Amino acid sequence: MEINTQPQEEEARAMVEWSKDIAIEIAISEGIKLTKAHWEVIYLARKFYSEYDLSPEWRGLVTYARNNLGDSKGSSLYLMSLFPGSSTKGIARIAGIPKPASCL
Repeated sequence: MEINTQPQEEEARAMVEWSKDIAIEIAISEGIKLTKAHWEVIYLARKFYSEYDLSPEWRGLVTYARNNLGDSKGSSLYLMSLFPGSSTKGIARIAGIPKPASCL
């Protein structure tokens, strides 16, 4: 039995090839102008991925933000204000990490 590892290899390559310029391009394509607050969440999502080897689901990202950035930034409302209409899949795209497992 042969296991196809191509998707994992592509996701790992995307993480390595990520840059701020790429993140800016992706954000612009989604109608988001990145600010210092956005970068804080982007780097937080990358840190989560580095620590747990998986991309955060929404609730996990909110909890992780609360634990790392404080109560005012660890809320769904705050994250949605930065990434309106976006899910953790959109944040993951901008952050250069794989989409969360629950995203299709």
